[in-house]
Amino acid sequence: MEKLKNSGPSLAVFCFLISFLAKYSIAIDTINPKQSINGSQTIVSSGQKFELGFFTPGNANDQYLGIWYKHIPVQTVVWVANRNKPLRNSSGILTFRKDGMLVILNQEGDVIWSSSSSRTTKSPVAQLLDTGNFVLKDLADGKVENYVWQSFDYPSDTLLPGMKLGWNLKTGLNRYLTSWKSSDDPSFGNYSYGLNSGGLPQFVLSRGSTVLFRSGPWCGTQFSGAPAPIVNPIFTPLFVSNANEVYYAFEVTKNINSRFLLSHSGVVQHLSWNERLGWYQLFTVQEDRCDNYGLCGSYGYCNIDKSPNCDCLKGFIPRSPQDWKMLDWSRGCVRKDPNVCRGDRFLKITGLKLPDAMQFRVKVNMTIEDCEAECLKKCSCVAYAQLGSSGAGKGCVIWFGDLIDIKQVAEYGQDLNIRVSASEVESNAGTSKKQMSLVIVVSISLASVMIIVSSISWFLIWKKKRIGGNQTNNPISISVSKEQEDDIDLPLVELAIIEAATNFFSDANKIGRGGFGPVYKGELQSGQEIAVKRLAENSGQGLKEFKNEVILISKLQHRNLVRLLGCCIQQEERMLIYEYMPNGSLDSFIFDETRRHLLNWQKRFDIVVGIARGLLYLHRDSRLRIIHRDLKASNVLLDQEMNPKISDFGMARMFGADQTEANTTRVVGTYGYMPPEYAIDGHFSLKSDVFSFGVILLEIVSGKKNRGFFHTDHKLNLLGHAWKLWNEGRALELVDEVVQNEVPDSEGLRCIQVGLLCVQQRPEERPIMPSVLLMLDSDTVSLSQPGRPGFYAERSLSETDSSSLGKLISNEITVTFIEGR
Repeated sequence: MEKLKNSGPSLAVFCFLISFLAKYSIAIDTINPKQSINGSQTIVSSGQKFELGFFTPGNANDQYLGIWYKHIPVQTVVWVANRNKPLRNSSGILTFRKDGMLVILNQEGDVIWSSSSSRTTKSPVAQLLDTGNFVLKDLADGKVENYVWQSFDYPSDTLLPGMKLGWNLKTGLNRYLTSWKSSDDPSFGNYSYGLNSGGLPQFVLSRGSTVLFRSGPWCGTQFSGAPAPIVNPIFTPLFVSNANEVYYAFEVTKNINSRFLLSHSGVVQHLSWNERLGWYQLFTVQEDRCDNYGLCGSYGYCNIDKSPNCDCLKGFIPRSPQDWKMLDWSRGCVRKDPNVCRGDRFLKITGLKLPDAMQFRVKVNMTIEDCEAECLKKCSCVAYAQLGSSGAGKGCVIWFGDLIDIKQVAEYGQDLNIRVSASEVESNAGTSKKQMSLVIVVSISLASVMIIVSSISWFLIWKKKRIGGNQTNNPISISVSKEQEDDIDLPLVELAIIEAATNFFSDANKIGRGGFGPVYKGELQSGQEIAVKRLAENSGQGLKEFKNEVILISKLQHRNLVRLLGCCIQQEERMLIYEYMPNGSLDSFIFDETRRHLLNWQKRFDIVVGIARGLLYLHRDSRLRIIHRDLKASNVLLDQEMNPKISDFGMARMFGADQTEANTTRVVGTYGYMPPEYAIDGHFSLKSDVFSFGVILLEIVSGKKNRGFFHTDHKLNLLGHAWKLWNEGRALELVDEVVQNEVPDSEGLRCIQVGLLCVQQRPEERPIMPSVLLMLDSDTVSLSQPGRPGFYAERSLSETDSSSLGKLISNEITVTFIEGR
């Protein structure tokens, strides 16, 4: 900057104003070699959309150079320069080096970051564009968009519209997302997401070197295994593959803020901004359990609409039938007829995410017919498929070696031609002919049968009316409708297998007891550990709840729901077989004086987010809309890695797609977790589960039970105590003393605020689960102030006496408290 000579008071005032304004910006959107940016200065893009400067994330003390949205109330950072080399104080500066490159200098003058380029510039200028791209140009070049360097080539955890993810094949530049380590730490986290470098471009999500998810290849309008974006005229995906580059990008046709985010927990989300909702999630790339990479092993494929989820491709059988029966699919499948390469044929399987394999060849200019002929030439060729969507013309891919990570998809699926023996094709053809003959015979027979049916139907109806009221149900049988019978698609496990696994239900194997009955730990011959829920004769839940749990959970598959492996309906036994959760239930940790020390703050936060994701799946993302109705700490189980899984669906209710609430005359659940409108009026909705989740969240944060909470200064329950502290500005005092020193203030306050929003008295004021998860997973979302919690004034009642609560409830409603495990 040129020095100004003092020429009087007016000039002094002018200098003061210049100095004052410089505190906030150097120029509108650019800096040049005569300028720099320090810790208190920023530049803003011409359209006032993005801002660049130094920032301090969350509860951290370090400083970073970054880009964020200018007018979104809570700072949302989309790019960070010095991710792994933070400034330990506020004395950093962004300036130009002699060769024209941008550098960040620390207090000692050391370079901690620089724009990387092999080019030198004669007249450099750096500009922040309205796209969020920070670019370095050489004005001497004369070409406006010929950038020497750009931030879009070095993404952080965010993909913005117009930004590319993929490869520049000429320079070898690979653009991919890497997660932050935590919400307060933008350094490289555990997860990365980008296009692989092989001949079949597809997105891969990895944790370190371990692949967690694979999208499948581009099929013309979408990646074959990725979720279809919500139908929205503002979003347009773009995929380019040529000799120079391979990349994915997206565009928005309206002036909205939209982005992809790889969160620090490894979830790839597409988010959009709304003034009322804040950042809300449109979709995630990981849809369901079938997105777990290689779940079904080699030559197996996953179908989320079936239970079990895994099956072998046509012409293949399980490598280990015993493991397969126990739902261990890791060893995959093998050919029924190993005699390949002797008159082989191909079977076409439709609607798949195409497989992954160690070896494959892409033939860009080959027709699908020539592709089949090419595959037949080599015995090692196991399958082929057409590139792009069906009927797109030329181009194919040929696979060699084992095929893995295949998924049945409802949309954007492709045809896969699997190599099988000629006998397998003939067997399938023979079966089809037999089926056609059977259809003809059945059609002719139906005419005769209808005459007989119409003659006797009146008699059956008459008889049913006469004896229907006097007939009792067999207490052992489980009667289901034909529709429900079709819905129950679980392996039936023999009683002898369960008896052997549980040592004949010995007391040493008993690990708990709930309203359903006792729960036993077992070990199958394969070594897999299981948990067996055995319906007791005096069960508080009974056959209705048993049937309900079988029908519902057999259709639910999510990493935060306990997996139902099978059931046993033999002799007088009714049992459910689940995956075994070695760490038991959540309440056995957070309410135990010794074990709660094992849950540090990060693990508690991860458990909260996991429960929220499981509940979001039940409410919105599963094929059924489910209200759990008995969500509580004892119904959240913890696996080997302390990941939470929601369990016990005996009380759950299924809603239609357009249904959000209902009433019941039989209130079931656990006092302390039920919302007021349900406990008093029998009214339940999606917001009932939200209330229960809020109670669990506050219990996890505080390490205290809501029911039975005691404080010397007042008679409020835990919810009332939390609200009192919040209104007094002392909310962080709620945090369990075990983890108080490790909780970032912003994160602790956000959790408490979300919990209080969830337990508000009026259900319409509680957030829905997509908003809850967004509020928890992003510190950029603006949160409203919580209102009065439910049961705030009911603390004077004796909580151990259900009859006291009964005084609040109409005599027409039957209240059933079921405590569970």
